[in-house]
Amino acid sequence: MAGYTLDVYKGKKVLVTGNTGFKGSWLSVWLAELGAKVIGYSLSPPTEPNMFEATGLGNKNMNIVGDVRDEDHLLSTFKEHKPEFVFHLAAQPIVRRSYKEPRLTYETNVMGTVNLLEAVRKTKCAMVVVAITSDKCYENKESLHGCREIDPLGGDDPYSSSKGCAELVVSAYRASFFYSGSDSQRVALASGRAGNVIGGGDWGEDRLVPDCVRAISAGKEIVIRNPASIRPWQYILEPLGGYLLLGAKMYENERYVGAWNFGPSENDVVSVEEVVKRIISYWGNGKYRVESSANEPHEARSLRLDCSKAHAALGWKPTYTINEALVETVAWYKEFYKKRGTNELYDYTVKQIMKYLAKSGLRADFPKAS
Repeated sequence: MAGYTLDVYKGKKVLVTGNTGFKGSWLSVWLAELGAKVIGYSLSPPTEPNMFEATGLGNKNMNIVGDVRDEDHLLSTFKEHKPEFVFHLAAQPIVRRSYKEPRLTYETNVMGTVNLLEAVRKTKCAMVVVAITSDKCYENKESLHGCREIDPLGGDDPYSSSKGCAELVVSAYRASFFYSGSDSQRVALASGRAGNVIGGGDWGEDRLVPDCVRAISAGKEIVIRNPASIRPWQYILEPLGGYLLLGAKMYENERYVGAWNFGPSENDVVSVEEVVKRIISYWGNGKYRVESSANEPHEARSLRLDCSKAHAALGWKPTYTINEALVETVAWYKEFYKKRGTNELYDYTVKQIMKYLAKSGLRADFPKAS
């Protein structure tokens, strides 16, 4: 990534679906600071508190309350605002919830993707589309070798299956309508598959870091279900930097279309229990206990990604170690609880992005945070 510029987004109309979510909020801040005209399309923030409100994004970008399952509303948004870049992050993102609400999960993750790509096809305004799925889109055999982009898609739970289906939708639209189809148009379409993302501003349900933060900040014991489970933990800005880099490169050259993994280095693939121990250490206090149940729904115990394609073809590589990621994550939450209710986390978020940029080697005409 050294020396590569993200200045292509300056002055461009960029639609971000799921902009009120954890990843969507971080991406919206980054794009706004790059000078993009950000158009957010999402349901109301999914949690309280949340990253969207903590950073005051509602007063900084254009935000449209909408559901990706609403085909007509999504299409009218494209027709009115004519985005040039699209980052599709809207999703039902929780594995355990997918067991309780499988229909909602498939409608959002699969048909939501269809609706978005139909809007792209019918309006012919977007030049670059990056659809964000998940590392769980793979038919994970829990091997010691990381999943590659050419490996089979699938999943035993509704969430993983829905993400595999979304990948097939993206592939079919790319082949049928963008570049090579009979109704071909010049749209560079790719999918991004990221691992377990950590960073400040996440209060999602059934997610490890938010569970730790909620417990520690309330003076309660952290409860973990699967202490030995292995996950590809990575800092929030790692995959977002990958998505932005991918979008910028596709804008220049169509050869970057396709599927891309964005995950941590092998040394940073650690267990749930180890992550909890390090969070407690960096926070300065906290306790945890293991509370397993035979009735828990199935979740993969081990998940690894092979990111050699992104390393070689995009020049993308992880910047932060797991320890650096956890230090930055804990620092953001501590800043939040210090300033809770003031919506002053925007500048602090920008400072963390700038710090990451300086180490990653990515270049941009990026203003200094106040």
